Amino acid sequence: MFGFIFALGPTEIALIAIVVLVLFGPKKVTEFARSLGRTSGEFKKGLEEGKEIKKDKEE
Repeated sequence: MFGFIFALGPTEIALIAIVVLVLFGPKKVTEFARSLGRTSGEFKKGLEEGKEIKKDKEE
């Protein structure tokens, strides 16, 4: 489904980043990146908690 992403080279990725920056502005892009980082951290924490619960149930 998302196989085309791997076909993008560095030039295409840079061009997409520039277009996003121009469309949304640096402040919005920074806020989005920060939010994405927090969400990723919470997701990883949830996965670890799930692994611990599963481990406790197995014991």
